[in-house]
Amino acid sequence: MNWLEHILGNDWTVTPAGGSTGEAYYAQTEGKRLFLKRNSSPFLAVLSAEGIVPKLVWTKRLENGDVITAQEWLEGRELKPEEMKHPRVAALLSKIHHSSELLDMLMRLGKHPLSPDEVLKDLIENQKYIDRVDSRIEIHKAIKFLENKVDNIHHDKHVVCHCDTNHNNWLLSSYNQLYLIDWDNAMVADPALDLGMLLYSYIPEEDWEKWLMEYGIEPNSHLYERMIWYATSQALSFIQWHQMRGEYEEADVRTEKLKKMMTEHGII
Repeated sequence: MNWLEHILGNDWTVTPAGGSTGEAYYAQTEGKRLFLKRNSSPFLAVLSAEGIVPKLVWTKRLENGDVITAQEWLEGRELKPEEMKHPRVAALLSKIHHSSELLDMLMRLGKHPLSPDEVLKDLIENQKYIDRVDSRIEIHKAIKFLENKVDNIHHDKHVVCHCDTNHNNWLLSSYNQLYLIDWDNAMVADPALDLGMLLYSYIPEEDWEKWLMEYGIEPNSHLYERMIWYATSQALSFIQWHQMRGEYEEADVRTEKLKKMMTEHGII
């Protein structure tokens, strides 16, 4: 953490913030607190301006080219799974999906719209490697489902998708402001990518129509078809990610959730 000491000086106490990248830290000194991250996307500035993430305080470039960002470190907590039903969650996700500023910035950063064919191709390529050490029949059934349905999933409206709408990424501050954090995997894609994961994970099916109306759309069969496709593909992606990191217990937990979802919706 020498680079942090160089930026902040000796008066600050710095502690790792956890996370998968190991590049995030909490820093505090007399009456001041910051959340620091190395090599965050320039996208962070637009997210801050839109009020979607805590305020960006400063950005500094190191001599080696690394960029350090400092955000407000807020008192707050992550949402509980049952709180994902709240209309504020639907409203914030809708704001993100309908923001032309976010979409323009992500496109300028070189993100092209993600197609279902690309999603499927990546999953199949990853699985070829994973099968050598940890082949599972549920995974192959899920991939077969995706292959059979991929031609029906194309959609001409693309938005900024967070790509990991897990309840852990929703922050409710002590002054009751809701944020969606951890944007490292953001993509330009079909909004069903975010909606599928969120609804299949947290919202009882009998409440889907109400939740989607609060989000701002009237659901139809094509939306539901895209949602289950993307929910399955994202579940597979997370399973593969844990498998490639050797985190087999977590992969087992996610595989059981995938199996349950596929069983409930007649995929297997």
